[in-house]
Amino acid sequence: MRFTWAFTNPADTAILSHLVADRIWPTKGRNFGECRGIAVMEGGNLAAGLIYHNYDPDAHVIEISGAAWVKGWLTKDVLKAMYGYPFIDCGCQAVVQRVSDDDTAQHRMLKVYGAERYRIPRLRGIDAAENIFITTREAWASNKFNRSAKEG
Repeated sequence: MRFTWAFTNPADTAILSHLVADRIWPTKGRNFGECRGIAVMEGGNLAAGLIYHNYDPDAHVIEISGAAWVKGWLTKDVLKAMYGYPFIDCGCQAVVQRVSDDDTAQHRMLKVYGAERYRIPRLRGIDAAENIFITTREAWASNKFNRSAKEG
């Protein structure tokens, strides 16, 4: 199946924000406040949602949170859009992503993508650490995915 993506309009962003938040924090009723969203679709169904939030225009930093409902959604085209928006469209110098200890697949992907990891004990609760991954513009621009896209 082919995956497509698109920015959501404001009304759909609010819905996507709640869906992603509920996937990350089930039954907590959270959302991301002021944000932008990208919906990744498989045919007519939502495959994944990406939420851009906590944007700091002075520091040129934004946070990405995401959730998926199907496997295989994180294609090269989606990665290009996922990081192109903050680095190219917003002019960010860094992107922040928070990841639990249990999400080892995302740890691997972010490491390959060039992110630096900072593990902070108790940030998710008394017995749970938060892993803060920072991808800089330079790391993003020089990672193997972007190099191969430029060479191809």
